[in-house]
Formats: sequence, structure tokens, C-alpha cells
Amino acid sequence: APDQPFAPPAIASQSGGCGVAGGRMTDTRRRVKVYTLNEDRQWDDRGTGHVSSCYVERLKGMSLLVRAESDGSLLLESKINPNTAYQKQQDTLIVWSEAENYDLALSFQEKAGCDEIWEKICQVQGKDPSVDITQDLVDESEEERFDDMSSPGLELPSCELSRLEEIAELVASSLPSPLRREKLALALENEGYIKKLLEIFHVCEDLENIEGLHHLYEIIKGIFLLNRTALFEVMFSEECIMDVIGCLEYDPSLSQSRKHREFLTKTAKFKEVIPISDPELKQKIHQTYRVQYIQDMVLPTPSVFEENMLSTLHSFIFFNKVEIVGMLQEDEKFLTDLFAQLTDEATDEEKRQELVNFLKEFCAFSQTLQPQNRDAFFKTLSNMGILPALEVILGMDDAQVRSAATDIFSYLVEYNPSMVREFVMQEAQQNDDDILLINLIIEHMICDTDPELGGAVLLMGLLRTLVDPENMLATANKTEKTEFLGFFYKHCMHVLTAPLLANTTEDKPSKDDFQTAQLLALILELLTFCVEHHTYHIKNYIINKDILRRVLVLMASKHAFLALCALRFKRKIIGLKDEFYNRYIMKSFLFEPVVKAFLNNGSRYNLMNSAIIEMFEFIRVEDIKSLTAHVIENYWKALEDVDYVQTFKGLKLRFEQQRERQDNPKLDSMRSILRNHRYRRDARTLEDEEEMWFNTDEDDMEDGEAVVPPSDKPKNDEDIMDPISKFMERKKLKESEEKEVLLKTNLSGRQSPSFKLSFSSGTKSNLTSQSSASNLPGSPGSPGSPGSPGSPGSVSKSTSQMAAITTKGGLVGLVDYPDDDEEDDEDEDKEETLPLSKKAKLESS
Repeated sequence: APDQPFAPPAIASQSGGCGVAGGRMTDTRRRVKVYTLNEDRQWDDRGTGHVSSCYVERLKGMSLLVRAESDGSLLLESKINPNTAYQKQQDTLIVWSEAENYDLALSFQEKAGCDEIWEKICQVQGKDPSVDITQDLVDESEEERFDDMSSPGLELPSCELSRLEEIAELVASSLPSPLRREKLALALENEGYIKKLLEIFHVCEDLENIEGLHHLYEIIKGIFLLNRTALFEVMFSEECIMDVIGCLEYDPSLSQSRKHREFLTKTAKFKEVIPISDPELKQKIHQTYRVQYIQDMVLPTPSVFEENMLSTLHSFIFFNKVEIVGMLQEDEKFLTDLFAQLTDEATDEEKRQELVNFLKEFCAFSQTLQPQNRDAFFKTLSNMGILPALEVILGMDDAQVRSAATDIFSYLVEYNPSMVREFVMQEAQQNDDDILLINLIIEHMICDTDPELGGAVLLMGLLRTLVDPENMLATANKTEKTEFLGFFYKHCMHVLTAPLLANTTEDKPSKDDFQTAQLLALILELLTFCVEHHTYHIKNYIINKDILRRVLVLMASKHAFLALCALRFKRKIIGLKDEFYNRYIMKSFLFEPVVKAFLNNGSRYNLMNSAIIEMFEFIRVEDIKSLTAHVIENYWKALEDVDYVQTFKGLKLRFEQQRERQDNPKLDSMRSILRNHRYRRDARTLEDEEEMWFNTDEDDMEDGEAVVPPSDKPKNDEDIMDPISKFMERKKLKESEEKEVLLKTNLSGRQSPSFKLSFSSGTKSNLTSQSSASNLPGSPGSPGSPGSPGSPGSVSKSTSQMAAITTKGGLVGLVDYPDDDEEDDEDEDKEETLPLSKKAKLESS
């Protein structure tokens, strides 16, 4: 269809008109474009106007009127004929034919207007508006239709050079009517007319009769639109197909003819990487390539009215491909030779590249198969040894061959990941880790030379599919998840994390170029996925290999996306609220790189700032007691001046409430009695069960490693590094007092807190007296009262610290959390039901 402001994406083979009753002329529902179909089967835009439906005396019936929006002139006046076939398409289009070779289409700006006019048309014709077509797409009366069907058929002009114009007109006039199309197709088929036309084509080319060649183009193109399989079989035969392509070279709309035949015969070469003995198969491959070329390159882009008229051409190509795959699949000698040459070291590189490209195209063809046929296809390839062959190919030096092998591997993984997993676990029993298929895939991902790492992204997606428990099977005698993940963490994980560990031996990344950062970000993405979807496997690996500490070194990267990937990895771990992880984080002081990154970010309001605050806010809202105490005891001095959000002050309040409950066990138990209105399962049971579960899982591990950090040694004063000389100056601070910031972190596994806050007994008692003086159970100032100073995340109304947004120091702060009080009360309800003996114990140093 022509390019118009509200044209539909497609229109069928009939045209139509539209109108909307009632409303003002400026109503956009009534705004339409008027189209008519010209002799070249192209749609001409007749103008934009507003449509209405009313009774026209001259036409003696309800009619559709369209008046131009520019000058009010009448663009269309069409009586709604009770016997005309109207079609509604794509919600905004109504099409119909007024007379032979005069088609109309009206495109609505809005669906509502189209629906309104469609109801009016259906009302006149006595049809249900839910239909998309009001009549059969045949204009003839019943008597004419009967006469036509009983007549011998359409009489074609004699196939002569002088009558080509007449033949072209006959073909064009037959296309709008399904009945005439059927008759024309039968006549062309019965009289062997296509071969006669192609004989005239040779005459026209010899005589350089351009006008005749243009007529032949229109005729052959029209025959394609007849959408008839029997005609395609003639046109695509070995005898005719190149002449058909020749006819389509002479498009009258082009100043010069195309050279399609020259390309197919001279440029495009057919290579038999393995000799094909079956002539029928060879002919089918040639035919499919040429027909695909006709569809993609030779035929002009079909107009919106012609799209549905080429469906049989698509089907012809589809079934040809299915037939080719089936014939190759059944030829055992062919496939045996193919895989033998693929894996033979004596095969030269050029030959191997051709073999791999053929196999890749073979797999691509299989995507057209029905599911049951695709099952048989991949089963055949598996039996022929496609995975061992890929393993050999991936170990070769040729980058193009490896790339094609990677594409083939992706077909296999997407189709049946369990088949791939079963193979790699079996080969692990005979081969070293270095030559395992999955490790080869990981190495190719790591060594991708593409600056944008396109191949690495594809391979990471395949690895993610392979380690995804969601597509793993569980049968009566084995669990694929347990077996494969055990294999993966024992044989493959060290290969995946090698670049990460090699780049994080110091306090900042040793290599920080863009490509390395991209690769590490991909690795972190997969590790984050593992944290979320795997259980004790990844937990044991992270804690024993001290992975989180190494990941957090990347917080110092100059690439913000990589630093955020590292932060997201830690955030995913904290989100699990697993005390084993929490103990590991606290013992290794793994909040320090995050706090340093937060301070180094300064007053910039960016994604890093928001993500770090969100992580601390999660700890506050979820009331993770151990982490709350750890953060406040070690990093409060660095964070206490951040007041554009209430997150850190809320954490401090949480911490004070924990200390208060430890110092006032009677008060705590009283609150529990007063506020425990519903049954709650004893949290001790949950903790005990979790620990028993994790210990059981540990016992099942093959390597039997204990879940403890490698640096789990008591810290002494010598391990504690000197406090930082000064903190980075913050724009939002009005005070001139310098804050001390640790400039360097000891990465030996014994790093020390750079912002340790020592609580002397005097400080502790002061905090206790301040918080407990007025916080009696049920009183307005008690920690459980919404809005009270003791409520987590809230302060007294007399202060202005709870403003939703503050702009201290010129910094527009993040949104505050004044509405969290109710959630916090519920969280506090839960925590206060815990007996004192199970309260998190705060360690002060």
C-alpha cells in the first residue's frame, strides 16, 4: 500500500471503502484515506477526508460519502450494495470491488471509526458485524456462476508474439476474481501454455524486442500470483526455471534489465563437499536454491494485496527443504563419509571448512521440520557422532571453522540440552578437563577476538542453558541436576572463573581495558545466575575459593558497568538472606569495597549511588540483624553524614534496638507477649533445619570441602591496617572536619575494617539510656509505635530528618522511605518473638 499516515501493514486481494455516521467533521474517528487500484495493480492515494453514511436519493440506497478535508469536495460516493463483498482487515481497513477492475480501499485513522462503518454495512446487508467478509469474493450472480462453472473454461489467445499484450491484459484482469484465477490456471496447465510463452521469450531476446519482454514479465509475474502448485512444478522444472528467471529480469519499471541468470550460472557455484550419488536429491537441492533466489531476489516485493497470493511459493520451498533433509538423513553412507572427513586430521583446512558449513546449513534446514521429524533428525546426528566431531573441530586453529561449529553446537543445545549434558559427563570419564567439550566452549568464549564479543555472548547464553536447573530432568533412578552440577563445579567452574581470578590479585583489576571488562561482566552474569539457581554447589565454591572478595576488587574498575556487575553479584548473595554467606561476608569484611566505592562516587547521583543505597536499604527493610550490626560497628563513621536518604540512620536505629533488646531481656519478652497475636513457627527450628540441610549437602560433595573461608583466622592488631588519613570531602557536608578513609585494602584474605567504630562501655550505656528512657511497651515512644524515634527507619517528628527528599549540600537525594513504618512493625513483630538466647550477638572489636 502507498505510504500514508495511518495505512495498515497489509491489505488483501479486494479493495474497500469506509464511512462513519454522525459526529463532527473534525472527529478523527471519521478520518480516512481513499485508495483505488490502478491498471498496474498499484494503489493510488485519492486523498484524505472524512466519511459518513447516509441515504442518497439519486442512488436509491444507503451510501458511503467521503468529503476531502482540504476543500470539502466529494472524494467518494458509493452505494452500499447488498450483494457486494466487503472485507474488514486489520481493524482499520474496509475493502471492496465496485466493478470489474475497479477496486476501492479506505483506511481509517482509528479502529473505532472502522467498526462503526462496518456495522452500518453489515446492517444494510443483514450480516453479523463479527464477520470479516460479508459475501463470497465473487461478483457474479448465481446464474452466471453456474454458467461459468459449466462452461468448458477460459479460452486463451493463441500464444504468439503479436498477442502478448492481450495475454498480459487477460492475466491481469483474472487476478481479482478467485473463479477466474482458477479457470486461468487450469487453461495454462492443460494447454502447456507456459512452455509456449518461454519459447516466445527466446524469440524476443533474439530480436531484442523490449516491449514483448516487458509483457512477458507481467505475464510470468501474474502466473506466480495464481498461487498454483501445478504451475510452479512446470515453471521450476530443470527445463524451464532459468527461462522463467530470464523473463523476470525485464521489469518495465527498471531502466536496465537485471543479470540474475548470469549470477546463478557464473557467480553462484554448487559445491559437493561429499559427492551426492542420488540425482534426484542433487536436482532437488539445485531447484530449492534457485526458487529461494526467485523469492528473495527476483520477484519484486509483493504489494500488501499480493502477500497472501504467494503462500504456495513459500510452501513449495518449505516442503523441498523437508524433502532434502529427509533424503540426506536416510543416506547413511553420505553422513558416515561426512563425519569421517570432518574428524580426519588429514583433511585440509579448506575442505574442512566446506564440510562444517554444509553441516551448519543442514542443521539450519532442520528448523523447518515438524517436531517429530526434528527429533529423528537430531537423533540420527547424535548416533553418527556429531558431538565428538564438534569437540575435534572446536580444538582446531581455524577461526571460521570454529565459528561454524559453534553455530551447530547452539542448534544442539537449544534443541536438547540434556543430550549435550549426558555426552560431556560420559566423556569426562575418559578425557582430561582441558579437552572437555564444555571447557572448549568456555575457552572460546574467553578468547573471543571480536571487540564487541558477539561470539562470547552467544556462548555464554549456551552455557547458561546447560547449567539451568529448569530444563534438567529428574527420573526415578537419577537426578540430572545433582549429577551435572556436581560435574560442572568439579571439572569446569575453575576454567570459567580463571580470567576473574587472574585479574583480581591486587586491590584493583590488573587489566582494565574495555574488552577484558566486557568478558568479566559476562562471567559475572553467569555466576550471578548460578547464585540464584544453584544451591550448595555455588555456595561451597564461593566461600572456599573466596570468590566474592575477588569479585569486589572489580568495584575499583574504571568501567561503571563492570563495577555494577560486581555489586549485583553481591546483592544477589545478600538477597538470599543466608547466614552462611553473611558470616563469610562479615569475617572477610566484604562491605569495605562497597563503602569505598560509595565514598569515591562522591556526590554524584547516578546508578552506582542508587544501587549501593538499595543494597543497604534491603538489609534495613529485611532486618538482617547480623549484617546490620556489622555495618554499623565497622562503617558508621563513614556513613553517618549521609542524610539525603534515611537508609543509614534507619540501619543505626535497627542496631540500637537490637542492643536495647539484649540489655533489656524482660522488656523484650514483655513485648513478645503483648504483640504475639498470631501463631508463628519457632525461628529456632528454621535455623536448625537450615544448618542441618546445609551440612547434609556438604557431606554429599565429592571433594568434601568444608564451607569455611580460607582466611578464617582470628584477626590480631597487626592485621588491622592503620586508619585512613582522611575521608574524601563530600559536597553536601557543611562541616570542615575531615573524615578518615582507608585508601588501600589488604587483599591477602585478612583485610581489616577501615571504618571500625569502637563502642566503649560508656558509649554503649549512653546509647542504651537514650533509647530506653522513654521507650516503654505500648507508649508513643516505644520502638514498635509507628512514627516513634524507636521505629526502624523513622525518627521523632520534631526532627526534619524524615523529609521525603532533601537537598543538603546541593545534592538532590534519592526518594526517602517514610512509608516503611508499617512493614518495619511487622518485621519487628517477628524479631521480637525470638528468645534472647537466639538473638544475633553483636561483636565489638
